[in-house]
Amino acid sequence: MALEIAEIPAVAERLLSRHEAVAAVAAQIRAFDPHFVVVCGRGSSGHAGVFLRYLFEVRAGLLVSEAAPSVVTAYRQSHDMRHILFLVISQSGRSPDLVAATRQARESGALTLALVNDTQSPVAGSAERVLDIGAGVERSVAATKTVALSMLRSAQLIAELTADTVLAARIRRLPQRLEHALACDWGAWGDSLASARAAFVTARGYALGTAREIALKLTETMQLPALGYSAAELKHGPYAAVTPLTPVLALRLNDETSELLDHLVGELQGSSGPVFAAGGPLGKLPWIGDDHPVCDSIAMLLPAYAAIERAARRQGFDPDRPPNLRKVTETL
Repeated sequence: MALEIAEIPAVAERLLSRHEAVAAVAAQIRAFDPHFVVVCGRGSSGHAGVFLRYLFEVRAGLLVSEAAPSVVTAYRQSHDMRHILFLVISQSGRSPDLVAATRQARESGALTLALVNDTQSPVAGSAERVLDIGAGVERSVAATKTVALSMLRSAQLIAELTADTVLAARIRRLPQRLEHALACDWGAWGDSLASARAAFVTARGYALGTAREIALKLTETMQLPALGYSAAELKHGPYAAVTPLTPVLALRLNDETSELLDHLVGELQGSSGPVFAAGGPLGKLPWIGDDHPVCDSIAMLLPAYAAIERAARRQGFDPDRPPNLRKVTETL
C-alpha cells in the first residue's frame, strides 16, 4: 500500500500524456447527446463515482443517478435507457453484477462506457466504449492508485466534454501537486485513531467521494468503524455521535461549499470532539494551499492514505492484506 501510494504522482503524469482516448470518448458522448447519466460502481470505485456525479451535475449540467445492479441481477428488471449515458467504474472489471448491469444498459439503448484498470476484463468487454485508468498493477487489497487515477480520468473526461480549458490546465499540473500533497504529514490525525471507537470524515461537493473513500480505508485497514458524511448530513443525526473518541477529519475546498465547512469545523473545535481540518483558515493539518477544487479533491487522498497506512502498521495491522477481504470482490 505504501509503495502504491508513492507511485500515484508518477503514474498520473504518464496517464495525462495519453489524452487521445479521452478526446475520442468525449466526442462520442457529445454526439450521443445524453439526457441523463447513470453511474455504476461498488466500494472505492463507487466513491470515484460520487466524485464523477458532482462533475457531471455541476460542470456538465447533467443529472446523475447511482445504479443499483441488484435491480438487474436479483429482481430481473430492465428499463428503457435510450438517451442515457451508463458509466461503470471498476478496478478489476470482474464482478458479475457490474457486467450484468452494463450489458442490460447497453441492450436497453444506453451509451455504455467502462472506466477500468483492466481493459481486457469482462466489464470492459460488456461496454461499448472503454477508458483505461492506467494505474498498472495494484497488489494491495486496499486500493489507492486505482482510486486516484479513476478520479483523475473522470476529471479529464469532464474537462474535455465541457471544453473547460481552465480545469484542463489545472489537471496538467496535478502530478506535481500530488507529489507535494504526499509530503504533507497528517500524522496528528493518524495518531488520534489509536484510541478511537469510530471515526468520521466530512466534506462537501467534489470532495464528498474523497471523504467516503478515506472512511472506507479506515475500516478496511484498521478495522475501525468509519463513515464519510457530507457536512450538511453530519449536522443532522450523526452529530450526536461526535465525542472525544470519534475524531473527525474535515476536507475543505475553496469553492461554494467552504462556508458550511468552516462553520462546522468552528463548531467542532469548540466542542469536545477532536477535529482535524485540511484547507481553509481553520485547517490545522499541513496542506499545499488551494488550487482548483476538482483537483484538490483528488490530492487530499494522498496524505490521508499515507497517514492511514502508517497508523495501521503502528497498531499491528497489515494494510496490504486485511482479514476477510480479497483484491477482486465478486458480487451478484
